[in-house]
Amino acid sequence: MQYKDYYQILGVKRDAAQADIKKAFRKLARKFHPDVSKEIDADARMKEINEANAVLSDPEKRAAYDQLGQNYRPGEEFQPPPNWDAGFEFSGANNADFSDLFSQLFGRMGAGERRGRGGEPRGFHSRGEDHHAKIMLDLEDAFLGATRQISLRTPHVDSQGRVELITRALNVKIPKGVYEGQIMRLVGKGSPGAGEGKPGDLLLELHFNPHPRFRVDGLDLHVKLPVTPWEAALGAMVPVNVFDSEIRVRIPEGTQSGQQLRVRGKGIPSKTPGDLILDIQVVLPSAATPKAKEFYESMARELAFNPRAANGS
Repeated sequence: MQYKDYYQILGVKRDAAQADIKKAFRKLARKFHPDVSKEIDADARMKEINEANAVLSDPEKRAAYDQLGQNYRPGEEFQPPPNWDAGFEFSGANNADFSDLFSQLFGRMGAGERRGRGGEPRGFHSRGEDHHAKIMLDLEDAFLGATRQISLRTPHVDSQGRVELITRALNVKIPKGVYEGQIMRLVGKGSPGAGEGKPGDLLLELHFNPHPRFRVDGLDLHVKLPVTPWEAALGAMVPVNVFDSEIRVRIPEGTQSGQQLRVRGKGIPSKTPGDLILDIQVVLPSAATPKAKEFYESMARELAFNPRAANGS
């Protein structure tokens, strides 16, 4: 999709107060509403104005838009970077998936019923609103467990009517066995309740930072396993380090580069553990020394092996 400058559409500055955005929208709506406007492009303009107002009039959507759009110009192809939303705390989130399109993204933020915002009758009691945030963890945390301090940024309207981000820090206990996409509930860490109502909860959506060795696929872990030509040809028992433990894996005789070996139950240690999947890579020693070169020349004479024979070469 193409990036749109919603501030330009409404004719306001990027630091405009929420009241100024509301005023600008009403002015443009009177001019371009299809029921009263004589402008040729009234329908298209009104649709664009409504879209801009729907984002900028909501502090949470506006904060996300400002974060995403700061490096784009109108008309440029828009592609949010991975995990741009990590650390943002939003209210009223539902269980829909995050999306990289504004329309779907903003359908998630603030989708829940907003409660406890004031104006309730005296004596009114209501549970506070749940909040949602996406956080990034190290893969080691899933194997070992950890206590992490996380920082969350929450959109807030200041006394001048401008949107700002308030940061709060929380110590979170990460239990062993958490998995990609898991929702962890922190009871009472959402919005305060109205009257004597209980506070809402904070729902943390857990994701893993990229790891230099392992690739996560659900509860399974993929890792490249280099082996020597003689280990692959003759078979061998080789060690594989998985964080705090060493696993001994049998390489079958005649294993080829590119094959996969599956070690059951050695993936992420959840209630039903995932598997460890080894991507075999046969690594050749260098022929840089006279002795190594002699070995290779001997193999060429003795084995008479042509790996291209099956292709008719």
